[in-house]
Amino acid sequence: MKFTDFNFKPTIQQAIDEAGFKEPSPVQKEAIPLVLEGHDIIAQAQTGTGKTAAFGLPIMNQMKSDGSVEGLVIVPTRELAMQVSDELYRFGKLSGLKTATVYGGTAYGKQIDRIRQASIIVATPGRLQDLLMSGRITIKPQFVVLDEADEMLDMGFLDEIKNIFTFLPSERQTLMFSATMPKAIRRLAEEILKSPKTVSITKSESTNTNITQHYYVVQERERDDALVRLIDYKNPGKCIIFCRMKKEVDRLVSHLTSQGFKVSGLHGDMEQKQREVTIRGFKQGGIDIFVATDVAARGLDVNDVTHVFNYHIPFDSESYVHRIGRTGRAGKTGEAITLVTPSELRTIKRIEKDVGTKMVTQVIPTRLEVQNSKADELIANIAGTEITQSGIDLVKTLQHDLDIVTIAHLLASKLQEKHDIKGKEHIGLGLEEIELLIQRAMQSRGNDRGRGGQRRRRPGGGNRSNRNHRSSRGSSGHRGKRSNKPRQD
Repeated sequence: MKFTDFNFKPTIQQAIDEAGFKEPSPVQKEAIPLVLEGHDIIAQAQTGTGKTAAFGLPIMNQMKSDGSVEGLVIVPTRELAMQVSDELYRFGKLSGLKTATVYGGTAYGKQIDRIRQASIIVATPGRLQDLLMSGRITIKPQFVVLDEADEMLDMGFLDEIKNIFTFLPSERQTLMFSATMPKAIRRLAEEILKSPKTVSITKSESTNTNITQHYYVVQERERDDALVRLIDYKNPGKCIIFCRMKKEVDRLVSHLTSQGFKVSGLHGDMEQKQREVTIRGFKQGGIDIFVATDVAARGLDVNDVTHVFNYHIPFDSESYVHRIGRTGRAGKTGEAITLVTPSELRTIKRIEKDVGTKMVTQVIPTRLEVQNSKADELIANIAGTEITQSGIDLVKTLQHDLDIVTIAHLLASKLQEKHDIKGKEHIGLGLEEIELLIQRAMQSRGNDRGRGGQRRRRPGGGNRSNRNHRSSRGSSGHRGKRSNKPRQD
């Protein structure tokens, strides 16, 4: 199926073409026809599945551009409001559709001026309620969208949302999008939707097939070294590192900055202006690495993220899907990398089962392997560099005092300085150790059921002799019996 199959207005289709979109995602395939037919819908789909286009394109296709507010999108956070507004503007600009972003912490006057010129408002519940209750604005949108509805309820916005709907016209088309469907969401849907159609994207569909998923088994004390080694080896364009706690974000930002990376963090304690500057820097390329908590990164939408790193494995499968959905977007490929300790292997297997995917076990490359990889990259870059007149002049100047071979050695050494890999030679566990630990974990699970709830044995605990699998090393520095080939476990 192609976007052209929806028969959008020419200006909408042109905006889709300019954005480079060709084939709709599963949620777009199901939701767009229903919205175009005028139905209310309740859609369950994970973050990163293309929900903004799923509701934005069909409602903009039906708008008249008559100078009034025709669409209202309610979202949980300021960051998501800005990102949704940016995407809707991109789709609607050729049709003359303007967007206004409404959230707390900014002057009322400017926001009200923008609302008066807008066709679509993208707002957070608190500020929108203030504007409606104070009488500063009166709007009668034909289309109303609740995006990330479960997140809004988790943040305590249920009363605000119900109150907002008392100010909206009863004749409207209402669309609700949510990653999960708890009872509270279903009760809210019964109150604000009329005979809604249901769209549900299954877990297997919501796991992007463009994302390669790997995990590496390390000891707890090796997490920082493993993360730096993998960043050096993978050489990501832009990457997001997910942490569980705010203090981890701050500590990792300091650590990675000291290693020479362009990195910034995002968590709930940051001032709004600082958050906006940080996100803008990441989008525009001033920052290569983004370290964030799950809550702070909710709704973050950057299409050119090449890698996602889970510094700690998330507590639940939904969080895992949310995290890895930050990469592999807009038809591009991505890679999700998770660091786990031996005791967390059961969690990996549970997530694989819940999500309906397979994560591939890999071994963290040695320092020598990364060094050789960097050397190969450097050689390729040098061979592909165009000779310039300034380069010729520099060599001529150096030849007054040095022979050509010495000049070549000096210049190569200067270039190589940036590619020196630090840290210990070996980090993490080898494939044989990982396989043995997985077998023990599975056997332990079966024994637990047979023993009727006796205390479980921790996988990998109490026996250090298996580390001898890595004791035999050749002169090249590689581990004995080590393989770099990925293994499906």
